[in-house]
Amino acid sequence: MNDEELIQEIRKGSRAAMEVLVKRHYQSIFAYVYRKTGEYHTAYDLTQEVFVKMMNSLNKYQNTGKFSHWLLKIAVNHCRDYYRGREFKQQQRESELTEDAFPASEQQNVWNIFHKRYQNEQVRRAVLSLPDHQRDAVILNYYNGLKIREVAEITGTNESTVKSRIRLGITKLKEIIVGGERDEKKRKRG
Repeated sequence: MNDEELIQEIRKGSRAAMEVLVKRHYQSIFAYVYRKTGEYHTAYDLTQEVFVKMMNSLNKYQNTGKFSHWLLKIAVNHCRDYYRGREFKQQQRESELTEDAFPASEQQNVWNIFHKRYQNEQVRRAVLSLPDHQRDAVILNYYNGLKIREVAEITGTNESTVKSRIRLGITKLKEIIVGGERDEKKRKRG
């Protein structure tokens, strides 16, 4: 069944269809929210809230575009509401790594695993340091694989603004990551 058929079943009261729809989209929504917040437990809670909002708003879904984009827009707006609703201070915390980030392999060198974790943490911190509007554009485009037009629809901005935000965001990420590597090399020499 496609998403629209599942939605019709849910509107008729099918819990099984609801479970299928949530399972189908859970990972992508969680991934977006986790990349946005950088905190596993917060992302888990916010993802649950996104799906509650989805269920409460399902009667408003018009089938005018892809359901996944409609759901992602709910996630984007919910994250914005979350940051507006409480004074948020970004803290550097140890990342909780997803199982996909480091496949278990007995042949992997322990040093390579630590180095990859360090690099992933460095990128995660760099993404979290971006201003919200740039972070949204970069995450939706690069991590969620959305086209510029789709990012513009979801964020409620025009395509040229999205392109600019992505370009500026990537430039800042390069400066942060490459600059951090230079600083690390200087410290080792000194």
